[in-house]
Amino acid sequence: MITMAQRIQQLRAERGVSGPALSAALGLPRTAVEKFETGRQTPTQDQQQKLASFFGVSAFYLRGESNDRTQMSDWMDGAFMDEPTPAPAPAAVRPAKKAAVSEDGTMFDAFLNSKKFQEALRTTVLDVLRSPDGQALIEKAVRKAGSK
Repeated sequence: MITMAQRIQQLRAERGVSGPALSAALGLPRTAVEKFETGRQTPTQDQQQKLASFFGVSAFYLRGESNDRTQMSDWMDGAFMDEPTPAPAPAAVRPAKKAAVSEDGTMFDAFLNSKKFQEALRTTVLDVLRSPDGQALIEKAVRKAGSK
């Protein structure tokens, strides 16, 4: 399993940014990235989020817990629908997206209310209803409603 230190080193090399430049871009002390990469210091949760946002990857990927670079916010926005994920910005620090929360305060409600999710659900339901099993289900419901 890859460590967070190795992952930070790998991502920084891919981006072609020096350790001090990355530290400066994230507003961290000059030697912070060097300490993260050598394992002498573990980034705080906030620092991990900044690093993940900078590289355009998920915190799970950054920590070496997953090989999926997809950010959770991208998945919540509908990236699950086989849409191409846009390439991250070259060197600009992007603030982490805040998860949309509905008036009830639940993230699941916000997900259910997203246009992309609703369209995906609608398409799936229509496909199922057009299938032979779906047609049989509709016939059964119509017969049941007609007998009342």
